[in-house]
Amino acid sequence: MSVETITYDTLPKAVNQLIEQVAEIKTAVEKLLPMEKRTPIGIDDACQILQKAKPTVYALVRTGSLPCYKSGKKLYFYEDELLKYIEQGRKKTTEEIEEEINQAFYSPNSKRPTYQSKYSKK
Repeated sequence: MSVETITYDTLPKAVNQLIEQVAEIKTAVEKLLPMEKRTPIGIDDACQILQKAKPTVYALVRTGSLPCYKSGKKLYFYEDELLKYIEQGRKKTTEEIEEEINQAFYSPNSKRPTYQSKYSKK
């Protein structure tokens, strides 16, 4: 790759070359990464992914907890959204909870006074 001094007169040519190079890079990346097409799934497939009964899924949709799309009388779901819904229900480990407590109570920015029990190491 050669580096040329760009002057005011050669600026349009340089910009044009950059546009062409960006277009070439874009097409090369598009060829490498296949476009993922999201296909909607029905209620039965959603029940299998969530491992829940149909009435439970309908109840989650009714309360607005579960993302869905409706066309006519049919409900449609996207698998990635269902998996994201499952991940939101992750329970924290004991270590994560203890770390949050320590950050909330013992951080230097906390407005609460730091507390040291008689059992803690000095």
